Amino acid sequence: MTEGTTTSAAAAEGDTLSRLEQEGEIAADYLEGLLDIADLDGDIDMDVEADRAAVSIISDASSRDLQKLVGRDGEVLEALQELTRLAVHRETGDRSRLMLDIGGFRAKKREELAALGAKAADEVKSSGEPVKLDPMTPFERKVVHDAIAAAGLRSESEGEEPQRFVVVLPA
Repeated sequence: MTEGTTTSAAAAEGDTLSRLEQEGEIAADYLEGLLDIADLDGDIDMDVEADRAAVSIISDASSRDLQKLVGRDGEVLEALQELTRLAVHRETGDRSRLMLDIGGFRAKKREELAALGAKAADEVKSSGEPVKLDPMTPFERKVVHDAIAAAGLRSESEGEEPQRFVVVLPA
């Protein structure tokens, strides 16, 4: 690689990071307004993870308040994430892949799904037969696919939304 190519690659990476940080700031402003309207306490934490903006709402107070924003099985969280992405899109004109977490719900779910993927991979390795998992959201399937790949196996998504599921395949 030449020095000019290295410099332009670093500039492009810096532009991407700046864009993702801007997405996080827009999202944080939007969510702050939402928390004010709902009269809920929470702190906003912004980061960039895996080439996407990541915003978390955390609270020192009772997590019951934030649980209202998560909803049953994360349904309200998913809706808030989409609304936040729309707010970012309105400001930037670009489609956002921002991830929202509230009260550590997604982080905990990610750990559970990674364990599920590892367990399914072990089952496939010992039986040699494919394993079909229950239907999942796109976020959940992505975490499971990553866990399967880390275990050295392949996986595919099958079915139609909202009944799309992961199939773990032998090596």
